[in-house]
Parts: sequence; C-alpha cells; structure tokens
Amino acid sequence: MDLAAALRAFLRIVERGSMTAAAADLGVSQPAVSKLLRNLEAHVGARLLERGPRALRPTARGLALYEAAGGPLAAIDAALENLRGEGAEIAGELRLHGPSCIGEVHLRRIVTAFQDAHPHVCVSLSLENRAVDLIFENIDVALRMGRPSEHSLIQKRIGFSRRILVASPSYLSRSAPLRDVADLSAHDFLVTDASLRNGALRLRKGETAEDIPARPKLVTNSAQVLVSALREGRGIATAQLLLVAEELRSGALVRVLPDHEIEPSEFFLVYPSARFLRPVVRAFVDFAAPALRRVEGIF
Repeated sequence: MDLAAALRAFLRIVERGSMTAAAADLGVSQPAVSKLLRNLEAHVGARLLERGPRALRPTARGLALYEAAGGPLAAIDAALENLRGEGAEIAGELRLHGPSCIGEVHLRRIVTAFQDAHPHVCVSLSLENRAVDLIFENIDVALRMGRPSEHSLIQKRIGFSRRILVASPSYLSRSAPLRDVADLSAHDFLVTDASLRNGALRLRKGETAEDIPARPKLVTNSAQVLVSALREGRGIATAQLLLVAEELRSGALVRVLPDHEIEPSEFFLVYPSARFLRPVVRAFVDFAAPALRRVEGIF
C-alpha cells in the first residue's frame, strides 16, 4: 500500500466530507479513493470514517489521525514543491475565489496578467458573492469583502473600496430635482445588499454619518445587473467606484451628491497557511496584492 497516497486521500475525504469530491480534487476515480481508505483502515486496524446524514465524518480515531497527519504531509508536499521550484519557472494549478463585483473585471484582468508572466499556471477562478471555506472547497486563495472571521486564515489586507452615488444623465434629466440629501426620498434606488441597513442608506460627509430612508426599485448582488440598470436610466445607484470608473470618465454615468459617500467595503486576500504555501500560491499573492491596491477606487 502507498501509505502517503492513502493518508492524502483520507485527509481530503475529511475536508470535503465526500469520497466523490475528494476523488475529483485528487484527480483519481472514486473507487480508487475508496480502496485507499479501506487499505488505510486495515493498516491501522480501526474504522476512520462514519457516514452522517449528509456527509462522511471522522470517527474519534479518524479525527486523531487527521490532526496528527495533516501538518507533516503538508510540510513534506511544500518542501518537495519548493525544491522542484528552485530556479524553475512558476507552474501548476491555482484555485481562486472572489466576489463578482471586483472579479468580473479587475480580478480577471490580474489573473490574465499573472498567466502572461507565468504561462504554465492553470487557474480555476470562481466568482460569487459568498465567503467560502477554503479548506473544505479546496481553494488556494480567496479575495474577501469584509474582514475574515476565521483565525486560521492568513490575511493580507488590500484596502477599502469607495462606494458612491451615481446615475445616468437621462435619469436625472427626467426626474425630480436633486440638490441635497433630503431630495433623495423622491428617487428610485438601485442597490446592493451591502448598501442597505434596515431599509436605510448610511451616507457620510466627512466625519458625519446620516441614515437616509431608501425606496429600492432594484436590489441585486450582480455587478453587471447594477451597471446595466444604471446605464438604462433606472434610478440612482450605490456603486463601488471600481465598478463605474470607466462610465464616469465617458460621461455615461455621473456622480450624484459628490460630497457624500456610502460606507466603504474592505478587501482582504486570504489563504490557509503561510508555512506550507506552494510557490505558485505565494507568487500569485505577491503579484495580486499590489495590483489590487492600484485599482481605481481602492484606498
């Protein structure tokens, strides 16, 4: 029996809660993973996994083995990859996750530039507005909006993303006058979930914050939907500057009440471990962090 392969399969089953998912991550068949697990259980003379209502879970002995084996195997894998990588070009698979608001334009562009510099890197980029479990979902690096709560993750702060009020000239030309904050109540709003607090917008002017009742015409978690609705003149939107910088420059959109801004969002790059970081992951973090900080609207 290949003990190292069996241990790696067991660790991945625990992390994924599924033999099928573990097999997909390891690039082998589900029967092969099942056989490795059976051989490992026979080798240690104990049952390591039990089937729960929704997923496989480690037994008490299985959990003890998982906690004892994970660190040493990760250290060996990292050491071997670092040795192979010394003097060699960056290569390998890279699994990334990020929110669609910054991912569809900016993170995609950064990934493309990274691959131009390292053409033998294969990237899997998932964009969705949720916080993923990096270990469970086998993600190398994630871009998070909001400070991560998991203390086990390494966090590299990128900065704040400015949020502003914008609208199309066509909408403003046919709508009620908009001279100050009090006039906002007469307008339709296009908002993201992150902009509203109990049905109100928190606007800042310098150090002063004020909650303004909002009448959302559209609430969406899609950056593309928000920008399209804006360009069509559907209302005033609370938008991250990084989403609408090009439209503001071209005049397709204009800023509304420019002395006021919405509470900004904070971005972080997160990854599971600095100690066992693969060279391709380290290279991407070092490349992406300064590139993200240069995005217009990040401060």
